[in-house]
Amino acid sequence: MRNSFEIVRGSEFRRSVEQDGLFHGPEYGYTTGFIKGINKSLARTGIGLYEMITAPFPPYDPVAVKYLSPDPAYPDSYKPSLMEDSMFATDANLGFSGGDVLPMVPGSKFRIFDTH
Repeated sequence: MRNSFEIVRGSEFRRSVEQDGLFHGPEYGYTTGFIKGINKSLARTGIGLYEMITAPFPPYDPVAVKYLSPDPAYPDSYKPSLMEDSMFATDANLGFSGGDVLPMVPGSKFRIFDTH
């Protein structure tokens, strides 16, 4: 299911623009990286929908692994970590814990008092 929500999450798009901009220059990232990012996002979304429809039938292996990795892609500038909430936070630094400002928005990376 996580592949089918790639169109909302947009991490393949961000990763393609970032990687092409770093390796080939900003103008290449904004043009070719933009097109490659849209292409990969749509491909991952289509593969996710295909896998959800064909899930009850064998074989159960991932599809198109030569083009896209089975794991979700993140830009190299972003590393997912534990969610900031009362279960993981000790509240020892300032007396209150932080967390995501808008966790319901896909791609939101702004965190308050990130201690991890």
